Amino acid sequence: MIAEEILKSESSFAIVGASNEIMKYGYELVCVFKDYGIRIFPINPKYEEIEGIKCYPSLKELPEKPDVVLIALAPKNTINVLPIVKEIGVNKIWLPPNCYDDSSIEKAKELNLEYIHNVCPIGLLRRFFS
Repeated sequence: MIAEEILKSESSFAIVGASNEIMKYGYELVCVFKDYGIRIFPINPKYEEIEGIKCYPSLKELPEKPDVVLIALAPKNTINVLPIVKEIGVNKIWLPPNCYDDSSIEKAKELNLEYIHNVCPIGLLRRFFS
């Protein structure tokens, strides 16, 4: 899977670890995807909305299946999300830098998930869509 192609071809992204805290990566992801007009589903049980976008407590509570699940969590937590991604029928995940570890990659392979890892979508969006 090539990151640039995913950004150009897929129309909706769930962002697990979305945040309402300005200094968090999950907040920056929401803002940048929103600024580029990409449809997102923020996921975080702490918030009802982020930047005016409804926030969902979990992937299982989404009103529809996203094309890609972007996981912006601490590496030790990422592995726990992968079976849920598979359960809801999503096949593509994005693991930005510092949001995964080797066990996450192995689990993604075990679950036959397509994945992008160690690529920041924010930089790509700014480079390719500005």
